[in-house]
Amino acid sequence: MAIAATGACGSATAPPAPVERSSAGLAQVPLTIESSGKKHRFTVEVAETGEQQAQGLMFRQSLAPDRGMVFPRDPPGDASFWMKNTLIPLDMIFIRPDGTIARIAENAVPLSLDPVPSLEPVGAVLEIAGGRSAELGIKVGDKVRWNR
Repeated sequence: MAIAATGACGSATAPPAPVERSSAGLAQVPLTIESSGKKHRFTVEVAETGEQQAQGLMFRQSLAPDRGMVFPRDPPGDASFWMKNTLIPLDMIFIRPDGTIARIAENAVPLSLDPVPSLEPVGAVLEIAGGRSAELGIKVGDKVRWNR
Protein backbone atom coordinates (compact mmCIF):
# COMPACT_ATOMS: atom_id res chain seq x y z
CA MET A 1 0.00 0.00 0.00
CA ALA A 2 1.39 3.34 -0.92
CA ILE A 3 1.98 6.28 1.37
CA ALA A 4 3.63 8.12 -1.46
CA ALA A 5 2.88 6.96 -4.94
CA THR A 6 5.33 5.97 -7.61
CA GLY A 7 6.32 6.59 -12.32
CA ALA A 8 7.00 5.11 -15.55
CA CYS A 9 9.47 2.48 -16.35
CA GLY A 10 8.88 1.32 -19.83
CA SER A 11 10.87 0.27 -22.81
CA ALA A 12 10.54 -0.16 -26.53
CA THR A 13 10.76 -3.92 -26.01
CA ALA A 14 8.24 -4.07 -23.17
CA PRO A 15 5.43 -6.64 -23.18
CA PRO A 16 2.21 -5.93 -25.11
CA ALA A 17 -0.81 -3.83 -24.15
CA PRO A 18 -3.32 -4.26 -21.29
CA VAL A 19 -4.91 -7.64 -20.69
CA GLU A 20 -8.22 -6.75 -19.00
CA ARG A 21 -9.53 -5.02 -15.91
CA SER A 22 -9.05 -6.63 -12.51
CA SER A 23 -11.89 -7.28 -10.08
CA ALA A 24 -10.83 -3.96 -8.46
CA GLY A 25 -11.42 -2.22 -11.81
CA LEU A 26 -7.74 -1.55 -12.51
CA ALA A 27 -6.05 -2.08 -15.87
CA GLN A 28 -3.86 -5.18 -15.96
CA VAL A 29 -0.71 -5.39 -18.05
CA PRO A 30 2.05 -7.94 -18.58
CA LEU A 31 5.33 -7.19 -16.78
CA THR A 32 8.64 -9.01 -17.18
CA ILE A 33 11.67 -9.06 -14.90
CA GLU A 34 14.91 -10.14 -16.59
CA SER A 35 17.22 -11.76 -14.07
CA SER A 36 20.35 -13.87 -14.69
CA GLY A 37 19.27 -14.68 -18.24
CA LYS A 38 15.75 -15.69 -17.21
CA LYS A 39 12.49 -13.85 -17.84
CA HIS A 40 9.95 -13.87 -15.02
CA ARG A 41 6.49 -12.94 -16.28
CA PHE A 42 3.76 -11.36 -14.18
CA THR A 43 0.34 -9.87 -14.81
CA VAL A 44 0.07 -6.70 -12.76
CA GLU A 45 -2.67 -4.26 -11.89
CA VAL A 46 -1.73 -0.65 -12.60
CA ALA A 47 -2.48 1.79 -9.75
CA GLU A 48 -2.43 5.06 -11.73
CA THR A 49 -4.44 7.52 -9.66
CA GLY A 50 -3.70 8.78 -6.16
CA GLU A 51 -6.79 6.97 -4.88
CA GLN A 52 -5.76 3.69 -6.52
CA GLN A 53 -2.25 4.04 -5.15
CA ALA A 54 -3.51 4.79 -1.64
CA GLN A 55 -5.72 1.66 -1.76
CA GLY A 56 -2.99 -0.54 -3.24
CA LEU A 57 -3.35 -4.17 -2.17
CA MET A 58 -5.19 -3.35 1.07
CA PHE A 59 -7.61 -5.97 2.36
CA ARG A 60 -6.57 -8.62 -0.20
CA GLN A 61 -6.61 -12.10 1.28
CA SER A 62 -4.11 -13.53 -1.22
CA LEU A 63 -1.94 -12.73 -4.23
CA ALA A 64 -1.12 -15.34 -6.87
CA PRO A 65 2.59 -15.96 -7.46
CA ASP A 66 2.42 -14.54 -11.01
CA ARG A 67 0.41 -11.43 -10.08
CA GLY A 68 1.20 -8.06 -8.58
CA MET A 69 0.53 -4.34 -8.64
CA VAL A 70 2.67 -1.59 -10.15
CA PHE A 71 2.62 2.00 -8.92
CA PRO A 72 3.90 4.37 -11.62
CA ARG A 73 5.59 7.55 -10.45
CA ASP A 74 5.55 10.42 -12.93
CA PRO A 75 7.71 12.36 -12.54
CA PRO A 76 10.16 9.96 -10.87
CA GLY A 77 11.00 10.67 -7.24
CA ASP A 78 11.47 9.25 -3.78
CA ALA A 79 8.72 6.88 -2.67
CA SER A 80 7.70 5.52 0.71
CA PHE A 81 5.20 2.72 1.28
CA TRP A 82 3.62 1.08 4.29
CA MET A 83 1.48 -1.99 4.94
CA LYS A 84 -1.52 -0.41 6.64
CA ASN A 85 -4.56 -2.67 6.14
CA THR A 86 -2.48 -4.99 3.96
CA LEU A 87 -3.15 -8.52 5.12
CA ILE A 88 -0.47 -10.44 3.20
CA PRO A 89 3.34 -10.11 3.13
CA LEU A 90 4.67 -8.40 0.02
CA ASP A 91 7.97 -7.88 -1.73
CA MET A 92 8.30 -4.22 -2.70
CA ILE A 93 10.51 -3.75 -5.74
CA PHE A 94 11.65 -0.16 -6.28
CA ILE A 95 12.36 0.50 -9.97
CA ARG A 96 14.59 3.26 -11.30
CA PRO A 97 13.39 5.39 -14.23
CA ASP A 98 15.66 3.32 -16.54
CA GLY A 99 13.81 0.14 -15.52
CA THR A 100 16.53 -1.37 -13.34
CA ILE A 101 15.76 -2.50 -9.81
CA ALA A 102 17.10 -0.08 -7.19
CA ARG A 103 15.97 -1.89 -4.03
CA ILE A 104 13.94 -4.88 -2.91
CA ALA A 105 12.17 -4.78 0.44
CA GLU A 106 11.38 -8.46 0.98
CA ASN A 107 8.44 -9.79 2.97
CA ALA A 108 7.09 -6.46 4.19
CA VAL A 109 5.18 -7.16 7.39
CA PRO A 110 1.37 -7.18 7.08
CA LEU A 111 -0.41 -4.31 8.85
CA SER A 112 2.85 -2.52 9.70
CA LEU A 113 2.80 1.27 9.77
CA ASP A 114 6.60 1.45 9.45
CA PRO A 115 7.64 3.29 6.28
CA VAL A 116 9.46 1.35 3.57
CA PRO A 117 11.42 3.98 1.60
CA SER A 118 12.84 3.70 -1.91
CA LEU A 119 16.18 5.23 -0.74
CA GLU A 120 16.58 6.90 -4.17
CA PRO A 121 14.32 8.39 -6.86
CA VAL A 122 12.26 5.73 -8.64
CA GLY A 123 10.01 5.56 -11.66
CA ALA A 124 7.75 2.85 -10.26
CA VAL A 125 7.23 0.42 -7.41
CA LEU A 126 6.15 -3.17 -7.96
CA GLU A 127 4.48 -5.25 -5.27
CA ILE A 128 4.49 -9.03 -5.60
CA ALA A 129 3.79 -11.87 -3.18
CA GLY A 130 6.16 -11.92 -0.22
CA GLY A 131 9.18 -14.15 -0.80
CA ARG A 132 8.82 -14.36 -4.61
CA SER A 133 11.88 -12.18 -5.27
CA ALA A 134 14.17 -14.55 -3.38
CA GLU A 135 12.41 -17.62 -4.80
CA LEU A 136 12.99 -16.39 -8.38
CA GLY A 137 16.47 -14.98 -7.72
CA ILE A 138 15.38 -11.42 -8.55
CA LYS A 139 18.02 -8.93 -7.44
CA VAL A 140 19.07 -5.27 -7.50
CA GLY A 141 20.14 -4.28 -11.02
CA ASP A 142 17.73 -6.64 -12.80
CA LYS A 143 15.62 -5.11 -15.57
CA VAL A 144 11.84 -4.61 -15.35
CA ARG A 145 9.81 -4.10 -18.53
CA TRP A 146 6.15 -3.17 -18.88
CA ASN A 147 3.92 -0.94 -21.00
CA ARG A 148 2.27 2.08 -19.51
